[in-house]
Amino acid sequence: MTIIAWILIIASFIVAFIGLIYPIIPSVLFVFLGYIIYGLFFSFADFPWWFWVIQILLTLLLFTADTLSNLVGVKKFGGSKAGIWGSTIGLLVGPFVIPFAGIIIGPFIGAVIAELIFSKSTLKNALSAGIGSLVGFLTSVVTKGALQVIMIALFIFVI
Repeated sequence: MTIIAWILIIASFIVAFIGLIYPIIPSVLFVFLGYIIYGLFFSFADFPWWFWVIQILLTLLLFTADTLSNLVGVKKFGGSKAGIWGSTIGLLVGPFVIPFAGIIIGPFIGAVIAELIFSKSTLKNALSAGIGSLVGFLTSVVTKGALQVIMIALFIFVI
């Protein structure tokens, strides 16, 4: 049973990192799933109260970083609220329309189209907002990945 438990824990952590690239997968929930699997198979008593406090704070930081990365990326490159919404929709739809490449192309195209249609931006400004959405997404992936590594490292340290 110990081997099965560790396979499930490691699998949940791997799915969490896949969720960085496919945003439809709630990555941080899979990190917590790993903790829950550990607690069910072994013991929740191994996790002190401060472990949960730090994990919750890191989770809040992760959600904040995710939201701010896209917002700052699009805004910094001259995009509007329409570009932010278009980027978000493209991020969710892109991987399904264009497997693999859609995760990169989707937010870019979403921001560009939204800027052109709703903000009446020039093509140059719309393309700039699209690049901003791409920069924001990539920044978000790196930041969330680093936070997830910290969360899992803390888990390993505690157990």
